[in-house]
Parts: sequence; structure tokens; C-alpha cells
Amino acid sequence: MGFYSIGDVAERCGINPVTLRAWQRRYGLLKPQRSEGGHRQFDEEDIQRIEEIKRWIKNGVPVGKVKALLEESTVAKHDDWSTLQEEMMSALRFAHPARLRAKISALGREHTSGDLIDHVFVPVRQRLSLDHNTARIMCSLLDGVLIEFATSCLSESRKKGGKEGLLIGWDTDDRTRLWLEAWRLSQQGWHIAVLAEPLDSPRPELFPGQQLFVWTGIEPTRRQQELLQHWHEQGYSLIFHHP
Repeated sequence: MGFYSIGDVAERCGINPVTLRAWQRRYGLLKPQRSEGGHRQFDEEDIQRIEEIKRWIKNGVPVGKVKALLEESTVAKHDDWSTLQEEMMSALRFAHPARLRAKISALGREHTSGDLIDHVFVPVRQRLSLDHNTARIMCSLLDGVLIEFATSCLSESRKKGGKEGLLIGWDTDDRTRLWLEAWRLSQQGWHIAVLAEPLDSPRPELFPGQQLFVWTGIEPTRRQQELLQHWHEQGYSLIFHHP
């Protein structure tokens, strides 16, 4: 997952930076991370929260009362995600691809890619990562349908305006998650192509002039961060994309 400066977020969300600072300092609505230099760093979860704050204010809620509503919403969403996880597990027990495909398509129409990946698909896949044959079969069925769904979403996103990007897996074996993250990026305005086979090294020199996203599956190591800095200094455009 990439990080954004307060200026980038202000432009993307249509909010004055002064307002964002007030939401953080005065009302406690935002908790951005800080860079080593002390600058605010926002991620996609922060941006989603900003959009939710905007919706409450647009509906007439005073900014001073938004925090309590956000906290109530978080609790309710947790219960909702648990329910959706159980519904997914129930669909998997039938081992019927068409039924599972319909369920995932319906969820995709009702929720954002980020919410479904983080709160439904990843937790269900974790529950199925047990070392016995039935769970592995169910997980394999789920992965096949998820990849199929993600590729269809990528194709659909190209019918709209967007920027071109290439997603590369770096030292990760989770190919399904790679396609899910491509879907997440496509919902952020990118026309994403996927290098389907993860690499030991991204080799940016093979893709001159292209916007590259690299997915590691975990927080990047110190060595990966050093390589990223080295490539940036050489003029390549790479962005770490991680949860």
C-alpha cells in the first residue's frame, strides 16, 4: 500500500490541507503516520476515512460529532464482516463454482475492493490455510474464482479513463493475492497489467518509462527499501504496494 503526502491527499479528496490538519489535531478524526522527517503520510485507509467524514458532514452532522459516529460504524462493520465471512464459508462448503462466483460478484457490487480483500477474502483464505485436504481443496476453489473475478474487474476498469501501471510480485508465492491487489489498484484509477509470475527482483530496466508497483506480501525488508531507493535514484518509477 502506497503512502501519500498531505498535499496529494488534499488534491485527491478535494479538501484543504488546513482542514485535514484540523480534523487531526482538533477533532482526532485522523491518525496519519509520520515519515522519518516528521511529515504526515496517509494510506488508502486514511483516504477512505476522509471520504466517510465528508459524507457525514455533507449530511449535516457537525464535525465535532463525527468521531463518535465513525467509532459506532467501525463496530457495526466488524459484525458485518464476520457475517460475510461466514456466508463465504457456507458457499464454499457446497463446492459449487457457479454459486461461489455469484456470491463474489454480488459482494463486488456492494462493497469496495479494499474492504472485501482486507475484511472478507483474506480472513477466509487464512481460515482455509489449515493443513488438511478438504481445506486445501476449498481454498483452491476460492482462489480460482477470485482470480477469475479479479481479471474480469481489471478488464472492465479499462473501459474507463485511467493511468497505466504494471504490478509485479517480489519474493512472494501468493499469486491469488497478487491478482486481488491488482483489482484494488484498478479501483483507484489504474489500468493495471499483472506480471503473473513473481520475481526475485523486479528488474525495472526491462520496463523503461512505465509505472511499476511491487507487491511483497509483507512489509518490505531493509534490503528491498534500499533497492527501491537505488532504482528511484536511477530514474525508475516504482511504488511499494503492501497491506
